Amino acid sequence: MNPRVAAIEPSLIRTIAAKKKPGAIDLGLGEPTILPQQRFIDAAARWAAQHGVKYTVNAGDAALRERIAAHYAYPGMSEARNVCVTTGSQEAVYVAIKTLCDPARDELLVVDPSFPAYAKMAQLEGIAYRRVHMRAEEDFRYDVDAILDAIDRATRVLVIASPANPTGRVLHDADARRLAEGLLARRGPPVWVLQDEIYRELTYVDDPGSVARYYPHTVVANSLSKSNALTGMRIGWLLAPDGAIDSLIKTHAWVTSTASAFGQRVAYEIFGEPGAISEQSAWYRTQHARVTVALDASGLRYVPVDGAFYACVKLPNGTDSLAAALELVENRGVVAIPGRIFGDSLEGWLRISWVAPIADVEEGLRRIAAI
Repeated sequence: MNPRVAAIEPSLIRTIAAKKKPGAIDLGLGEPTILPQQRFIDAAARWAAQHGVKYTVNAGDAALRERIAAHYAYPGMSEARNVCVTTGSQEAVYVAIKTLCDPARDELLVVDPSFPAYAKMAQLEGIAYRRVHMRAEEDFRYDVDAILDAIDRATRVLVIASPANPTGRVLHDADARRLAEGLLARRGPPVWVLQDEIYRELTYVDDPGSVARYYPHTVVANSLSKSNALTGMRIGWLLAPDGAIDSLIKTHAWVTSTASAFGQRVAYEIFGEPGAISEQSAWYRTQHARVTVALDASGLRYVPVDGAFYACVKLPNGTDSLAAALELVENRGVVAIPGRIFGDSLEGWLRISWVAPIADVEEGLRRIAAI
């Protein structure tokens, strides 16, 4: 057995979710509860009936890649050649970390609290990693000065998610620009920024920022999973400049060959209709407003929700987050995720996913507050 695999703990998120009892309120997994837009699946099925479902080239269907690149139009990566279609955004992130970091010398810097997969992927590849913790007393806002100060000579990739899982915080445009300026001012080899934008379409602030707009050494990961309720379709992508994309495609080709041809056709249909990729965001904005009222009424301290569909709530009396999550799922009929999973800075907090019916969210918050 590969000792690196043996050293990696299984997903505690899935472990907690598996303990769900019949009738429990599920505020756990990051799974959209609304259905996908059926017209795009139907259009892809009609196309497949005429053309079959065959391999695409490794990088993905050229017409789809052209539409993705044109939609985001990031400087230096606005052509089809700058896109690699992947098996969801998780493969995209893994391919980026594996490709951009040399295990013999490089380090991954993770902005915490963060989705645990980033560190686990580094472990799997034998890549050193460090964390730079955003501060609870500042509601885990992105602190650009702290991020820049944490970068050292070994840092090769900085991974940052905006909107963030678990906190829902967003990197604002001015901060994205300032981070880019700070990175450009550094001497030595450039530090790559890997920006995970899987919740990009689900933002509730006026000035969300993308580092890719200001910094040429940026790789962007995204997918249709959250924006269009297509988690099981497993269609994601990497956007990268010319100096990196060929190597990323090479890694992707050996990891998974090609993404689903049918899924790629669904994506092609979505990107072909203006506004379709953000069509479902209206539901999330309405739910966000309701959830904010429920959070205020709960009496729990919570992190302001700038984006995504999570909220982090502070446990009363400094309760251990894992103990609280186990108590909730085993005895109080609520699935919630312990904050410690996302980094030490979130210990004493729970992450809840608020895509459940609003009455369930309200009742779940009441039970959490009663711990």
